[in-house]
Amino acid sequence: MSPSTKPLFFLVNSSLLLTTSLVHGTHLPDSDLILSYCPIALYPRLCATTLSAAKPENLATIKDVIEFTITKTKKTIQDNFHTINDLTTTTTNLTKREKNVLHDCLQLAAGTQEALDKVIGNLREYPAKKSLRKYADDLKTLMSTTITNKETCLDGFSRDADSKRLRDSIAGGQEHGGKMCSNALAMIVNMTETDMDMANEAELGIQEVTMWPEWLSAVDRKLMESEEVMPDATVAADGSGDYTTVGAAVAAAPSKSKSRYVIKIAAGVYRENVEIPRSKTNIMFIGDGRSTTIITGYRSSVGGSTTFDSATVAALGDGFLARDITIQNTAGPSGEHAVALCVGSDLSAFYKCNLLAYQDTLYAHSNRQFFVDCKIVGTVDYIFGNSAVVFQYCDIQIRRPNPNQENFITAQGRTDPNQNTGSVFQKCTITATSDLQPVQASFPTYLGRPWKEYSRVVVMQSSISDVIDPAGWAPWDGDFALDTLYYREYENTGPGADTSKRVTWKGWGVITDPKEAEYFTPGSFIAGGWWLGSTGFPFSLGL
Repeated sequence: MSPSTKPLFFLVNSSLLLTTSLVHGTHLPDSDLILSYCPIALYPRLCATTLSAAKPENLATIKDVIEFTITKTKKTIQDNFHTINDLTTTTTNLTKREKNVLHDCLQLAAGTQEALDKVIGNLREYPAKKSLRKYADDLKTLMSTTITNKETCLDGFSRDADSKRLRDSIAGGQEHGGKMCSNALAMIVNMTETDMDMANEAELGIQEVTMWPEWLSAVDRKLMESEEVMPDATVAADGSGDYTTVGAAVAAAPSKSKSRYVIKIAAGVYRENVEIPRSKTNIMFIGDGRSTTIITGYRSSVGGSTTFDSATVAALGDGFLARDITIQNTAGPSGEHAVALCVGSDLSAFYKCNLLAYQDTLYAHSNRQFFVDCKIVGTVDYIFGNSAVVFQYCDIQIRRPNPNQENFITAQGRTDPNQNTGSVFQKCTITATSDLQPVQASFPTYLGRPWKEYSRVVVMQSSISDVIDPAGWAPWDGDFALDTLYYREYENTGPGADTSKRVTWKGWGVITDPKEAEYFTPGSFIAGGWWLGSTGFPFSLGL
């Protein structure tokens, strides 16, 4: 990892890093536990309170400490779940939006509990069954998602007085749980980074950087590339398939599937909102072409939906793949928050897809995601969220917004310096749509603005048109996050790539060291440097 991309505590508290003996076996007294582990946490006082309840003889290694911390965290998350569930059944006169946001919070809390269970499972195996890089990437991704889930729950409440009271009734528990997750993440980063720093290249299994991420199997790669695929189910609006709606096909798919389940969606317009729940894993959508297979919806915040709930397609089950399809939200520029695609699926990939809306087109919510040769069109904050996501060879288009609006391509939501999240655009094109081009001088357009404190976006090796304002980036609110964000540009071309008049924030910069840029290539950023051999597909995942 490039020094400039190490977690902040890694730079500040390097003297506190654990030795191999501490990681793998040395017994520590109670006070030593707190002194050894809590200074690396963002919330050391909470860490000390958590560990003070433990019996030192049961915490011989950092793995024990992390598992104890996560077990205590699970109890907090469970309590939060019950509190929210009680509110849904006892609170009268809830608005449609309030009901929706409480439903979102329940769903997100359940996802956090599931993620914490997976972390414990990985810790108990560590480092026996996977490489250090794979363990590190998996553990950091899971813990990063738990923190994002908390943020999403609280962000869903509107600003009216009644909703604020409802938010305040759960905010304390949500923040407490989020801080406990953050402390566990800091310990995990400490453990894995220390072990990887001490490991040699043979142990880390460094391979040639080629095409697809390791988590995309040889079978899946062929599915992404082949013109002839035998589906498990077919959808056709005219009744000629197994189902007439996409939602019905998803509902009939097996749960917790270990193997790929392919749903072929024939040409047609499908007017529905589709959710691929967490229980529906390894599902793939294949359309007849992105100009002919279209899933369309119109939910929006103006219509009473939360941002999370407004998505035309919400892909939450891990391992989701899609190709040759258009997903759109037609609420329009006055619909405000109106998502076309929301992705919380880990190890998900999208190829030759169109994502069309205005504000909040793509909610890259959490986990690891990969977009290749996709067209993404929108106006305000239209690629947002807190996943670890790479866009490669994508067509990023800005369209005409409402009068007096400005356009922002990204609103990245990283809240913790230890989260392994961010949005990376590599070898993409950034242009204005035909309706914006004649009037683009009236609608300032920026690469992004910092939604959260540690917002991270990298634009590299991309073609940027003059639609982008010379300043490049815009503030969210005053000087919020301008010192703590991480915005970088590297080897971009085109009139909008000129950095001579860019913002002068502490958190913005031009990458000059290729090693720093290499960290943000798909081979490193979304799969820990692990990739399969070339399949002949004409894209590269390195610089």
